[in-house]
Amino acid sequence: MHHKKVLLISRTTRLHDRMRELSHELDISILLATPDTFDQAIASGNDFGLVALDLAGVTGDLVARVSSWSAENGCVPELLVVDEEKLDSLRMPVQGRNDFILASAGQAEFEVRMTQLLWPGEENAPSDIVVIDNMTINLATYQIYIDDKPVDLTLMEYSLLSFLATHPSRAYSRETLLHRVWGFEYCGGTRTVDVHIRRVRSKVGPQVANHIVTVRGVGYLFKV
Repeated sequence: MHHKKVLLISRTTRLHDRMRELSHELDISILLATPDTFDQAIASGNDFGLVALDLAGVTGDLVARVSSWSAENGCVPELLVVDEEKLDSLRMPVQGRNDFILASAGQAEFEVRMTQLLWPGEENAPSDIVVIDNMTINLATYQIYIDDKPVDLTLMEYSLLSFLATHPSRAYSRETLLHRVWGFEYCGGTRTVDVHIRRVRSKVGPQVANHIVTVRGVGYLFKV
């Protein structure tokens, strides 16, 4: 995978920290723009591999302008970030490879969806395959295999396990895991993390479960 540039258009700063974190996880650089600075951003001479458009508070005119620019520049992929209550009114661009994601989605899901749009045909590159003992994680397809057999995990169970496995040897508090996996807007209690850890351990079997270590007074760590 080679370096790509991403244009983030958002009326607020709610995605800025998340995108900065992704720039450390993926081989990308981020240019931040608002609806008012969209014209300056596309006139900057940057060759963007993806446009991430936060739909919160933006007009239909801006959405149309972004889609028109994308089509005129080789169908630059678009990732539309939408709030769950606005899903009914979501209209996807008709041209090019595009996707949408809920604003409340976890960091792991953002990473996978952006990877699929930025590097088409390279989704199963070696960097997207994580092998630990008898477990294989395919970060591009959201699949986990134990002894080459698929494991039936929910999206949040997958996201939690894949996050810990790709960030090994570091203890994360329950609050941090809620922030990184469930998303910024999650309002549930930290007990949710414990419940999901227990379910993941039961589904992946003892060999992998032994890697998920409870750090007393802190949270959880994936030991390698």
